Amino acid sequence: MATKRASGDTLGDLATRGQETLQRLTELPGGTTALKAFNDLRVRVDELGKRVRGIDALEARIARLEKDVAALKRAQKPAPKAPARKGT
Repeated sequence: MATKRASGDTLGDLATRGQETLQRLTELPGGTTALKAFNDLRVRVDELGKRVRGIDALEARIARLEKDVAALKRAQKPAPKAPARKGT
């Protein structure tokens, strides 16, 4: 049966248990390697998330540039050809 602590600091208790669990994992054979691998994975996922957020900005910029190019093509009219002179 679970007993309620007088402090009521559930978040603090959870943090303490998490720290204890990590300490136990580092004591296991290969535990340090596993924790390092998980940490590296977290870093890579964070970097990937940053790159993906950057892609949205690039797509918006490309769409704007495509509209500008299309407008320039419409505004550019071919120069009228000068009539060819016949020499006599």
